[in-house]
Amino acid sequence: MPANRGAGNFAPVADVNINPDNPVINSRSFGEDPKRVADKVIAYAAGLEDGGVLSVCKHFPGHGDTDIDSHKALPVLPFTRERLDSIELYPFKRAIRAGLGGMMVGHLQVPVVEPIGGLPSSLSRNVVYKLLREDFAFKGLIFTDALAMKGVAGNDNVCVRALKAGNDMVLAPRNLKKEMASVMDAIEKGELKREEIEAKCRKVLTYKYALGLKEKPYVQLSGLEQRIHTRQTADLIGKLNLAAITVLHNKKRVLPLYGDKEQSVALLEVGAKNNMDALAGQLSEHAPITRFRLRPDLRAEEAKRLQDSLSAYKRIIVAVSEQRLASYQPFFAKFTPHSPTVYLFFTPGKTMLQIHRATDRASAVVLAHTAHKDVMTRTADVLFGKATADGRLSASVGGLFRAGAGVTVDPQTPPYFVPEEYGLSSAKLLRIDSIASDGIRQQAYPGCQIVVMKDGHIFVDKTFGTQAGKGSAPVSPTDLYDLASLSKTTGTLLALMKLYDKGRFNLTDKIARYLPFLRQTDKKDITIQELLFHESGLPSFIPFYREAIDDDSYKGKLFSGRKDASHTLLVGPGTWANTKFRFKSEYISPVRKERYTVRISEKWWLNASFEKVIKTQIAEAKTGTKRYVYSDIGFILLGMMAEQLAGMPMDEYLRQEFYEPMGLARTAYRPLRRFKPTEIVPSSTDLFLRKETLRGFVHDEACAFHGGVAGNAGLFSTARDVAKVYRMLLNQGEIDGKRYLSKETCLLFTTETSKISRRGLGFDKPDTQHPEKGNCAAGTPAQAYGHTGFTGTCAWADPVNGLVYVFLSNRTYPDAANRRLMTLEIREHIQQAIYDALIR
Repeated sequence: MPANRGAGNFAPVADVNINPDNPVINSRSFGEDPKRVADKVIAYAAGLEDGGVLSVCKHFPGHGDTDIDSHKALPVLPFTRERLDSIELYPFKRAIRAGLGGMMVGHLQVPVVEPIGGLPSSLSRNVVYKLLREDFAFKGLIFTDALAMKGVAGNDNVCVRALKAGNDMVLAPRNLKKEMASVMDAIEKGELKREEIEAKCRKVLTYKYALGLKEKPYVQLSGLEQRIHTRQTADLIGKLNLAAITVLHNKKRVLPLYGDKEQSVALLEVGAKNNMDALAGQLSEHAPITRFRLRPDLRAEEAKRLQDSLSAYKRIIVAVSEQRLASYQPFFAKFTPHSPTVYLFFTPGKTMLQIHRATDRASAVVLAHTAHKDVMTRTADVLFGKATADGRLSASVGGLFRAGAGVTVDPQTPPYFVPEEYGLSSAKLLRIDSIASDGIRQQAYPGCQIVVMKDGHIFVDKTFGTQAGKGSAPVSPTDLYDLASLSKTTGTLLALMKLYDKGRFNLTDKIARYLPFLRQTDKKDITIQELLFHESGLPSFIPFYREAIDDDSYKGKLFSGRKDASHTLLVGPGTWANTKFRFKSEYISPVRKERYTVRISEKWWLNASFEKVIKTQIAEAKTGTKRYVYSDIGFILLGMMAEQLAGMPMDEYLRQEFYEPMGLARTAYRPLRRFKPTEIVPSSTDLFLRKETLRGFVHDEACAFHGGVAGNAGLFSTARDVAKVYRMLLNQGEIDGKRYLSKETCLLFTTETSKISRRGLGFDKPDTQHPEKGNCAAGTPAQAYGHTGFTGTCAWADPVNGLVYVFLSNRTYPDAANRRLMTLEIREHIQQAIYDALIR
């Protein structure tokens, strides 16, 4: 971009396109969600200005929700100020706060701001000076839209009126000589103040100076093309092209296709001849391709022959580069192939509406937006699992797809297999759908992910419901869930097994050997095996957060066994809390500052010294008899030990040893460091302690006050990733040709069982004596192992039947006191449905 030093760009478009009938903004907009539009406007504009190019956001105050082209007439925005502030004006306000340099005012009538009928915003002092300059405190350059447009036609002396309105620069009037004379005349008559014009001139010259226009030549033309078309530029364009590819649906996970050199794929091309050469060429790198072209003038008998020819193929790709599909509709109305069919649209999304019945029947629909050769090449790679598609729809496509729609398809997306080929009944597996859907109807959880594997193959990979209830985004297979105590086996236990493999400890070792702060306490003789079996005598939990609460900030007790005027929030069975307390400033701060570096929620920071409080409280906690008591404290100690032995934080050790080499791209502690909040389902609305909705911050308070990485909780993941961990364990430490744990260690940890309880070494096990007391279905064999999580999660591996079952939900959202998941035994019923589907 420095090659264009001194230039200005009338971009980005900051209009929010929520009107599908908009004839001029449509695909020029970043979408229909004001926040997403604002984010992209700022990113685009900041990129321009970093390269020495002035950005000019347009078309203020917002051209998105109009059905008239301001090139041809004057559109009207008949909305309230509240509506304008929340949608149309929102991206512009964000851009102004970001300090971006330019703004273009559109030819739009906004009655709520400018009461004079027919007066466009570009000529309105109420809009330009009062709203933009004064109310929004915009200090940059203000441009009009082109003054030759019909939206401003019929107004005399448009340049004079535009300057009086507050614009700094007027753009492209019809008769430049006449308009210049009018401006000079207005200055002479005092209609335009000379000092205001001079101030505008100085402002423009200041910007020119800042942009480098004081030097000549402004742009060195020699070698310009080579300076622009660099490898870096090409790589960036390629990344953007790939990021825009959006898989709108992927039924039965037909994508990615898997290359079969013995089986040709049919490519049906809809568009100009040879327009798909780049696509066909790249597809042929992955599988044999047979090309067919659908002509717009195809006769009925020719269409029939074409359909007959296509029916011979087991995989069909329909690639569309033509935007006007009326002449093709008769063909698609009768096109009902039995083979998996993938539709590719190298066009704007609204093209799909013309053949929506065909896309409804499609196995997969991919929107690539444009028929650019590089886009086609990258789309072909996505289809065959050689590149990741993670795009999301920026604007709704009629009733077909809502904004935000899109599923991730990547090389790790598992293939789908026919259940009957592996001893499962497809019909009986459908029982899972009804149970999961019933759980949503009964408000046991807003949504969930379910994965079922047999013999290493996935047969169920489904999502149900939404992230946060009605009106929120539907659950995606790539959404991250707070695993809660499922972190024990998917995180902490993996680290311990790896360290055990390396000979770093023995099960009979005492924990105090590795944690010196326990050596002078009654915990000094607790063994690692006792901690894994939950037979250490440690309490089930310790409310560490109590030390951070100022007891002088509230009256009476913090908790009560009954509801009263002070205790109004139900936080557990028969327990009511007083929420009117303050944190101790020595431990908690509302802002990040020195020592307060541990983030426990969106608005609270914890003093890093609080770790000493945790250790002190554990050391001083009373140890009971060594019977079975499920204990988070025991696993917190095991997590500390793992870090001590690994010589690094546990999350980093797990990333290096397991998550990264296993391709678990969506598994992480403290996920907001890597993922957007919208990619993480909310865990709970914590009205008691942190007083906010927890999204990406661990629900478990002990883990939160331990920095978000602890032995008992903290891991966020997807059902697919968790299933891969359990598949590795079921395969005795090996997966995809790589060994992560020794066979001996896997067998020890997954088969050893306590003599006094059902527990295994860190794993939960079926209660064969009293199945109703266990956490799994009655049909689960004794050899199975797994774990559950407080937030509504579970994972089980069954070595007898070769099964892996993962269920992830956020049953704690919005209220952690919601116990319907447990009382309805949904996790157990789904697991039983899997066993009922086994073909004996």
